[in-house]
Amino acid sequence: MTEISDAPSILKSEVADGMRIDWDTPIEMDDGLVLRADVYRPDAPGQFPVILTYGPYAKNLPFEQGYQGFWQQVIADDPAVAEGTTNKYQAFEVPDPEKWVPHGYAVVRIDSRGTGRSPGVVDNFSNREVKDYYDCIEWAGTQDWSTGKVGLTGTSYFGIMQWLVASLRPPHLAGMYVSEAVSDMYRDSARHGGILDRFTKHWFATQIKSVQHGLGERGYRNPYTGMLISGDEELDDAELRGNVGLDPYVAIQERPLVTDDYYRARIADGEQITVPLVSVGSWGALAVHLRGNVEGYLAAASKDKWLAIINGSGYVHFHSERGREYQRRFFDYALKGQGDWPQEPAVRLEIRHADGTCHTRSEDSWPLPSTEWQRFYLDPANQELSASPPAEGTSVTYQGMGDGMTFRTPPFDAETEIVGPVAAKLWLSSSTEDADVFAVLRLFAPDGHEVLFRGQPDPKSPVSQGWLRASHRKLDPGRSEAWRPFHTHDAREPLTPGQVYELDVEIWPTSIVVPKGYTLALTIQGKDFDHGLEPAVIPIQVEPIVMRGSGHFYHDVESDRPPSVFDGQITLHAGGDRPAHVLLPIIPS
Repeated sequence: MTEISDAPSILKSEVADGMRIDWDTPIEMDDGLVLRADVYRPDAPGQFPVILTYGPYAKNLPFEQGYQGFWQQVIADDPAVAEGTTNKYQAFEVPDPEKWVPHGYAVVRIDSRGTGRSPGVVDNFSNREVKDYYDCIEWAGTQDWSTGKVGLTGTSYFGIMQWLVASLRPPHLAGMYVSEAVSDMYRDSARHGGILDRFTKHWFATQIKSVQHGLGERGYRNPYTGMLISGDEELDDAELRGNVGLDPYVAIQERPLVTDDYYRARIADGEQITVPLVSVGSWGALAVHLRGNVEGYLAAASKDKWLAIINGSGYVHFHSERGREYQRRFFDYALKGQGDWPQEPAVRLEIRHADGTCHTRSEDSWPLPSTEWQRFYLDPANQELSASPPAEGTSVTYQGMGDGMTFRTPPFDAETEIVGPVAAKLWLSSSTEDADVFAVLRLFAPDGHEVLFRGQPDPKSPVSQGWLRASHRKLDPGRSEAWRPFHTHDAREPLTPGQVYELDVEIWPTSIVVPKGYTLALTIQGKDFDHGLEPAVIPIQVEPIVMRGSGHFYHDVESDRPPSVFDGQITLHAGGDRPAHVLLPIIPS
C-alpha cells in the first residue's frame, strides 16, 4: 500500500483492492474550514453516481477495531458480510466501498467538523453541521468523476443527518436511504414523553470524544494504512474541550421543553423533503430510532417514498448482504434510472411471531388500510384489559417510581395479528405535582412466561413501550390522531395533588401475531422496563452497555426525576365516564 503522508493537506491517491482511492480529499466550507473526505471510485475513466456519508465516527476507523461488540453481532447474524471484501475499509454505520465500487458507484466518506481527520468545533446535529453536509453534497455533485447525482445512506447518525439536510433541498441530492434514524431529536431520543433519557451522555463520551479531531497519537491508528484516525496534530485536553461547541447531554438537560432553536434545528421539516427516499426501521428500536423512521416517512412531502420495518437489529440489517442488496436496488433506480425498484411496495413490513420467526406484509400506506382499531379497557378491580369498560368508576394506586400495575387480556381465542401504532388513554391523579408514565405492551405465553423480542440493541425487549410526563400532557390538536397523540412539549402544566387528569400516551409502533391462548398485557409503571432476567452486555470501549429490557436507554436522572416529585402515590381511574383503554391496530385475518 502506498505510504500515507503525515501532512493532511496533501492529497494522496492510490489504486488498491480494485479501487482508485483519494485519501483526505479537502472540501472547503463556506467559512473557510476544510473538511476531509475519502473517495473510493472505479479505476477507470468516466463519471459515476455518488454514495455519500457524512458523520462523526471517523471515516478511517475500521468497524471491527472501533466497535468490536457490534461487529461480532453483525458477523454472527450474517457471516457473508465479511466475504468478498478485504474488510480494510468497512466502518461503523456506513457502506463498505469494496462492495459498491464494482457496481459502478463512487463512495465518498466525510469526517464531520471537529471529528476524525476534519478540524473544527464539534456541534452535533447543529445548523452548522447540516450546512456543511449540504456543501459536501454539492461538492460531490460537481466533481469531474461524478454524474451529478448524489445518494445519501448510512444508519443512525448518518440517517438522522439525512432527514435534516434533505430539508434544505441540495440540488444534486437524488435519493436517500435512511436507516434507523431519529427525525425529531426531542420526541424520538432526548426526552421521551418529556422524560430525560441519559443515553446521550454515554454516546457522546464513547462515540464522539473517542474520535475527536486532535487526539493524534492518543487516538486510534488504522492498522492497514498507519493513518492516525483523529488527525496528525495532537491537542491538549483544554484545547479539545474548547473544540466542543455545546455538550449535547448538557444541552438537553438544560432544555426540558421545545421552546428555543436548539431542538427546532434538530427536528426535520418534512414539508421541505421532496427527494425519493427509503426509510428503514426495526420494531425493536424502541427509545432510539423507530419513531423517527415512521414519522419521518409520514411527514416527507416526497412523491416517491418507501417505508420498510424489519425484524431484529437494524444495524445488522444495514450491514447485511440482504440489506446491501435492498439499498443497491433503490440506488440503481434513483441514481442510475435502472432496475425493478418501482415495483417495490410503498410499505414492506416483517411481522413478528412469538416463536421468533416473521412473515412479510406488503401494503400501500401507513397505518395499514385494513386496520380495525380495537379498544381494550382497563379494569382496575380485576387487573384486566376487557372488551368493554367497567360500568362503574373504579381505581387502583401504586408507588410513583415503582413497578406499577399490569392489566391483562383474557387468552386470545384465535391467532390475532396486531400491526401499527398504539396509544393509551388514561385518567390519573397524583399525590404530588407530577408523575411519569412508562407504558409497556407485553406478551405472555399460556404457561405464564413473558415472550421477549430481539431489539436494537437489547436482545430481550417487550412488544413496545411509550412514555409521558403528566405535566407534558398538552396535545397539538392539528397533529394528533387517536392512534398517535402528538404532544407539544412547549409548556409544563403541574398537577394539583388529588385532581384527576386525562392523559394520552403515545406507544411506539409494533407488530406481533398473538397465538391462540396467549395474552397481551399493558403495564403502567413509574420506571424503565426490566425483564428481571440476566442482563445482556455489549463490551464496547470506555463503558460496556448493560441491557435489562430497555436497551441502554435509561430515564433515571435524579435531577430530572426527583423522588419528592415523582415518587408520590399515583392513582389510575377507570370505568364509568373515564373509559381508560389501550387502542390496538388489529389486522383482519
